[in-house]
Amino acid sequence: MKLKNLLITVGALVIFGVIISACGTTPTTAPTEPPAPTEAPALVPETPYLADWQSGGHADVDGEPFRHWDAEDPAEVPVFCAKCHTSAGYEDFIGADGSEAGKVESAVPAKEAQGVQCAACHNPVTISKTTVTFPSGVTISAGDDVRCMECHQGRESKVSVDKQIEEFGATNPDEVVAPIKDAQGNDVTFGFRNVHYYAAAATLYGGKTMGGYQYDGLTYDSKNTHVDGYDSCVGCHDPHTLAVKVQDCANCHEDVATVDDLKSVRMVSSARDYDGDGDVKEGMYYEIEGLQDILYAEIQKYSAKTAGAALVYDAHAYPYFFIDTNANGEVDDGETAFPNGYTAWTPRLVKAAYNYQVSLKDTGAYAHGNKYIVQLLYDSIADLGGDTNKLARTDAGHFAGNTEPFRHWDAEEEGNGTVPFGCVKCHTATGLPAYLTDGGTTLVTSSGTTQIVGLSAMPASNGFMCTTCHNGESFPDRYSVNSVVFPSGKTVSYGGQDADGNFLPDDSNLCISCHQGRESTTSMNNALRGKELDTVDAKIRFKNIHYFAAGATLFGAEVQGAYMYEGKEYVSRNLHASDEGKANKCQDCHDVHALEPKVESCETCHDTADPKTIRETEVDYDGDGDAQEGMSGEVATLAEALYAQMQVYAEAHGGALTYDGHAYPYYFGADGKAYAAWTPRLVKAAFNYQYVQKDPGAYVHNPKFVIQFLIDSIADLGGDVSGYTRP
Repeated sequence: MKLKNLLITVGALVIFGVIISACGTTPTTAPTEPPAPTEAPALVPETPYLADWQSGGHADVDGEPFRHWDAEDPAEVPVFCAKCHTSAGYEDFIGADGSEAGKVESAVPAKEAQGVQCAACHNPVTISKTTVTFPSGVTISAGDDVRCMECHQGRESKVSVDKQIEEFGATNPDEVVAPIKDAQGNDVTFGFRNVHYYAAAATLYGGKTMGGYQYDGLTYDSKNTHVDGYDSCVGCHDPHTLAVKVQDCANCHEDVATVDDLKSVRMVSSARDYDGDGDVKEGMYYEIEGLQDILYAEIQKYSAKTAGAALVYDAHAYPYFFIDTNANGEVDDGETAFPNGYTAWTPRLVKAAYNYQVSLKDTGAYAHGNKYIVQLLYDSIADLGGDTNKLARTDAGHFAGNTEPFRHWDAEEEGNGTVPFGCVKCHTATGLPAYLTDGGTTLVTSSGTTQIVGLSAMPASNGFMCTTCHNGESFPDRYSVNSVVFPSGKTVSYGGQDADGNFLPDDSNLCISCHQGRESTTSMNNALRGKELDTVDAKIRFKNIHYFAAGATLFGAEVQGAYMYEGKEYVSRNLHASDEGKANKCQDCHDVHALEPKVESCETCHDTADPKTIRETEVDYDGDGDAQEGMSGEVATLAEALYAQMQVYAEAHGGALTYDGHAYPYYFGADGKAYAAWTPRLVKAAFNYQYVQKDPGAYVHNPKFVIQFLIDSIADLGGDVSGYTRP
């Protein structure tokens, strides 16, 4: 039964019970003799979940969150605290008492701070509530969780920290900020801003709600989606006892029987040594703890050296940061008194101290949004001048929710964090499963453009989830993929074909479902049909192969990912080892979760674990006289030669051309704008140059194929290739 219906039913029973009780206990006339025995009087139904609620923190009426104001004069909970520390204040804030929603009208007597009562969450307004606005001003839409997030969101954000810095005109990040006067002429001091306690929702939603101090120019993880059903407050906590559903965690995480055991949990997506202690097996709780220790040390170093006054921190004493009177780095008796609060704040120190506090005041941060917390701590350490060489900020690509492949759409004005249907297959956690199970199809149109049919736009993801590759219906089985259609329209499979010509499944087919590029020889030829090779045409547009098209490189001529010149022969799939099945597939050479190359396996046949130094022949392909350098060097030299030849050709036919692999659309003219003087011959070469740049492992994936199309591109532009050796 849905919660709303349950409440209505319970309410009706309560009212009915009261009526029956009243009718049975209020006589209309004075009795003349004792009444005859009757049936037992009707009882008012017990409050549902009462015992559960009584065992949780919301019912701890004697605790500090509810008794803090008893000794105040007047003894009342002020309007800016009442929303979360009294039921009456919460109902006032949401407008359940008939008042204007979004603010608390008046203070609440301290004696009424009797925990979070049933009526706070169980009323018609709360039940229909679907949005919550965070201190940053960002509004989130959700389900039942919004009633939790209304309080568990903290009270500060990047926005408020920046606002204070702006109001004080603090332009020097390392200068102690002096007080200013308010409108009444009173001194207002610049100082530490406290996020407040248990800001779990701010941690969960990460960069989306900016609960931590996010440094300008850097990107951060968005909402931690974890796995379906366990990415929300009520998904992981009992809504009445507030206890973590540990038994559910144990379904996937081994050796978990208590909440404390969760501190040791580490998912396969956490492959980095974030705190640099050499332990990549410890739980995320301990990774964060290690970073906290490093940041605190940097805060103390900075406060003494740059701010001019040493500090210490005490999580149990307001205002938390205090002057270290004897500069010994330790909290000593008498130092944590309020009058000894730290005052030598600089903007840089305020930011770092704020993030340190954010990481500490959400005691479940290691589960709610551990990667977001890692990023905040790492960035604060770096901003204070700390050494981050041994630390890690970003996950392996598939799980790096803070990176461009997943965050690109957050800033799209019209998209509002929505990934268009043509990108969802590879840039969302749910796109590939939808493509594989819901009839998604790859089509190549008559113009050679790849289209994904059968998918719809999806919300942006925070990296991949387990169920991106592992079938949720039969977990941990991976999705079975028999074959993959490439942008050229060619179909291949790492599993090969049976005697009847049917494609056979292989796990690597999952990888190349995305790592295949988005253009091909076919799309290039179709776009250039009928155009003169050396004539500048304003209608020609550069076609971008897209990123990490490793599958297209590996299969070479079979899928025609790079531009293959007519009349030339090209190698097909690179069967690296002579024994097929060894070091020939994605999972043979890469860790499927960390994605790192298994360089140690290279030493099985080669005398080095550095793929860049490996070569299998003594042919000097690039003509530089070095037949011992790795294939990486051969490819790099030819790529440089191609770029130089492109510039010579461009200058002679339409104007100077430059390349920037980090700025779209990659090729630019002398005016700094997108290059527009394309000829068919130039755009083919530019496509192949970009191809090599965007598959950084091309020299391993299929070096001979790459060398072939690089040499052909140079030759087609009129370059001298007599010194090269084409495989």
